[in-house]
Amino acid sequence: MTTHALRRRLAAAGLAGLLTVLASAGCAFGPPNEEDQGTPPKLPSPSVSSDSDDGGATVQVIAKRLTVPWGIAFLPDGSALITERDSGKILKLKSRGGSVAKPTTVQTIKQSVHDGEGGLLGIAVSPKYATDKTVFVYYSTTEDNRIAKLKLGGTPKPIVTGIPHASVHNGGALAFGPDGYLYAGTGDGTETSNAQDKSSLGGKILRMTTGGKPAPGNPFGDSLVYSYGHRNVQGLAWDRSKRLYATEFGQDRWDEVNLIKPGRNYGWPKAEGKSGNSAYTNPLETFKPSQASCSGAAISGSILVTGCLAGQRVYLMQLDGKGGILGAPQHTLDKQYGRLRAVVAAPDGTLWVSTSNKDGRGSPIGDDDRILRLVISGGNKVDKS
Repeated sequence: MTTHALRRRLAAAGLAGLLTVLASAGCAFGPPNEEDQGTPPKLPSPSVSSDSDDGGATVQVIAKRLTVPWGIAFLPDGSALITERDSGKILKLKSRGGSVAKPTTVQTIKQSVHDGEGGLLGIAVSPKYATDKTVFVYYSTTEDNRIAKLKLGGTPKPIVTGIPHASVHNGGALAFGPDGYLYAGTGDGTETSNAQDKSSLGGKILRMTTGGKPAPGNPFGDSLVYSYGHRNVQGLAWDRSKRLYATEFGQDRWDEVNLIKPGRNYGWPKAEGKSGNSAYTNPLETFKPSQASCSGAAISGSILVTGCLAGQRVYLMQLDGKGGILGAPQHTLDKQYGRLRAVVAAPDGTLWVSTSNKDGRGSPIGDDDRILRLVISGGNKVDKS
């Protein structure tokens, strides 16, 4: 989509003037007959747009030749930590004003085992990093998926184990909420019954202390479970009113964007997409998997942004300030950079977006995988309230 076409579509949807800058974060993917429908087209060579038009969009490639970047989190100094799913490496990247930078390897998580969609997935930086120097990672082993804490360069200390593991549906989202607690999105590990079983950690959103214990106020007492009935959650984002939104892979009918509330049942495997059963909470938005399969999620101002794998695009949804979405979702970057996984808000107000063309389902070019810095200009400053 051209800059001017995007601008017209955003204006028609009431989205124009609300975003200043966007960029990237991470995700994993399911089998072709589930999350990924069809074979993606051959990707074009990367390009950097320098459109100076007021209200235009600018995409900058700020890192190249990574191997399946999955999670992105920022340190207090503005540099990013990036996980590579297959290699188990944690990389450090400092963007130099949008120019291409070479990441350095901080360490390799040797306990991480890559198998299908599994490997080194989400990463989160402690809100108290300035004093505790602690980061958290979500990774696969031969037996399970687990969450561990570590000081960079040190040995990971598992704080949650026993999250169901399979070659697909491993979840992997990891982020600190505005309440200071750590949240994780998990997959059902291909055992669909896990999602409805509140004693299982699979097919859930979990909420915990930094020691891996159930956070105070969790809906099911002494349990990490915050919400259930999920198939495969890989994106978590909060709005300015501290509402939590999550992206979820459907099977073959509907992918979902959900407003997450404690104790709610989101239906899987009994419901995929919207349901007439009041026992299940309906999604805010649904997409056909071939057009979406969105993994990462971030919120900039009042816009929810997702990065999509099979759809090879970014969706933008205007939030109404009440936990809903205004108008129809808009999209951009269609098939320009291939499969898009992570979407993360950077400290400078931009969004970073990662590609996932080397994950076994894409058509990588020489510069893949890449980290993109996406800027949509001509709007208000990003609301940091």
